[in-house]
Amino acid sequence: MAKQSIFGRISTLVKANINALLDQAEDPEKMLDQLVRDYTNNIADAEAAIAETIGNLRLLERDHAEDKQAAVEWGNKALAASRKADELRTSGDTVDADKFDALAKVALQRQITAENEVKATAPQLESQSEVVEKLKAGLNGMKVKLEQLRGKRAELLARQKTAEAQTKVHDAVKSIDVLDPTSDLGRFEEKVRRVEAQATGRAELAASSLDAQFESLDDLGELTEVEARLAQLKSGGTPQGQLGS
Repeated sequence: MAKQSIFGRISTLVKANINALLDQAEDPEKMLDQLVRDYTNNIADAEAAIAETIGNLRLLERDHAEDKQAAVEWGNKALAASRKADELRTSGDTVDADKFDALAKVALQRQITAENEVKATAPQLESQSEVVEKLKAGLNGMKVKLEQLRGKRAELLARQKTAEAQTKVHDAVKSIDVLDPTSDLGRFEEKVRRVEAQATGRAELAASSLDAQFESLDDLGELTEVEARLAQLKSGGTPQGQLGS
């Protein structure tokens, strides 16, 4: 029963549609890893069972060959005993002739038994040989499938890494897209513009303060002129304007 179970698994695994299994899997990589483990374990079990089956076949072949050889040998012994009996009977020794004829009959009986064994084991031997060949083919099929699984797994991992690399490249390109205001470069440019605007504002503020200082100086000059004219009036003189001669 254990052998039949293993042989059944060989047939099932060889017929398995890898692509269909992957299409149904939520995680193809985990599915492939599990399939690789299953195939590896089942191949080891199958090899042990097939080795035992081949061993039994070789024993059966040896027994079959021995039975064929025994049939030939007993036939030769029967022939030798019969000829000896004929020689003795010709010489008038009927008693010994009968003994050798009896031995010839025993040898012929042994020959018949050996031949029957050969006939009986022939179909079994043929059947077992066919089973072994089918099992060998199935085992080879499993090994081919295992290599396909390993190749599929490597392909899947390579495609995954390629997709991840493409995603990283896309993200990197997007992050420096000068036309995208949400990109890193766009955000940095906006920050620079704000700093520039702030600097412009400060410059304007500084310029405005400087103008006010000059205006204050003008006002101070006017006050000084007023004070000078007032002093001239108090001293009895006539104040001279800037336009007087």
